[in-house]
Amino acid sequence: MKDVVESFVRSSGPGGQNVNKVATCVVLYHKPTGIIVKCQKFRTQFLNRQQAWEMLRESLQRKQEQERLLRQAQREKKRRQNRKRSLSAKERMLEDKKKHTFKKQNRKKIKNYD
Repeated sequence: MKDVVESFVRSSGPGGQNVNKVATCVVLYHKPTGIIVKCQKFRTQFLNRQQAWEMLRESLQRKQEQERLLRQAQREKKRRQNRKRSLSAKERMLEDKKKHTFKKQNRKKIKNYD
């Protein structure tokens, strides 16, 4: 893929001389999303490379699924905002407005007629 930069570095941890001499750790960088995947699970570069590509594929799928769920949630929110109010909800809202108006009217200053 053109969007992925693949590099190999020396691993750390168990593996002995092989790990110290050979660049077995695989690092994949996906430019469009900025996802970086690093794999040094196995002693061979070939297996680490396969595993890294699998991990990148899973990360991209997870990100795509999250974006899809976000878009769906936004559509649902817009749908709920645009739907018509039920008659009972309208009545409750008007009743609350009347109560609020009554409270505000009672806060007015009382005029003194001396």
